[in-house]
Amino acid sequence: MLVGDRGSVSAELVIAIPLVLFMLLAIVQFALWSHATHIAQAAAAQGLAACRAQDGTAADGQASAQQLLDELGRGPLTDTNVSANRTADSASIQITGMASMVIPLLHLPVHAEAAGPVERFVPDLAGGR
Repeated sequence: MLVGDRGSVSAELVIAIPLVLFMLLAIVQFALWSHATHIAQAAAAQGLAACRAQDGTAADGQASAQQLLDELGRGPLTDTNVSANRTADSASIQITGMASMVIPLLHLPVHAEAAGPVERFVPDLAGGR
């Protein structure tokens, strides 16, 4: 070991360790955002199922989605907002929120939407053929 190289490992570690820790936090942050997105998508799908049912309403869909968010989303998904819309032919649910922060000042938005036709009873006009 040369006299001029003393302390070079310490200097390299001072630079490398914070970068490695930041990369680890970034991976955890992305995983939390991905999980929060999946929770929002699941809640939107459940809300759509309730909203588009034959006797369903937009309020039913909104309540169903909010119930699932309350059960699953308290950790990774925060500041949620659920909106539902139902017309005579279609229904839709939109969910927005924020992923929990691991890296300070990094606010990652979450958005999920589900839409589909309203279920309707259509009588068999062919006479059972």
